[in-house]
Amino acid sequence: MGMKPVNARVQKHRDALRKAGLRPVQIWVPDTRRPDFAEECRRQCRLVAHTDRADKAMEQLMDDALSDVDGWTE
Repeated sequence: MGMKPVNARVQKHRDALRKAGLRPVQIWVPDTRRPDFAEECRRQCRLVAHTDRADKAMEQLMDDALSDVDGWTE
């Protein structure tokens, strides 16, 4: 049984990527459709913000980074 034309094109594309030295990977990401997704984002943002406020070295790093981009244009 032969491959369908779409399958053959996909396989050709994948073979070219492999030949270029790439390999496929699978990653799992949070499901944005879950009912608790937005609340979990808020929780994590609050946690990060609280931690950042307590970290003076991080605050200095961010200030330094911000001053480094002064004068940049789009």
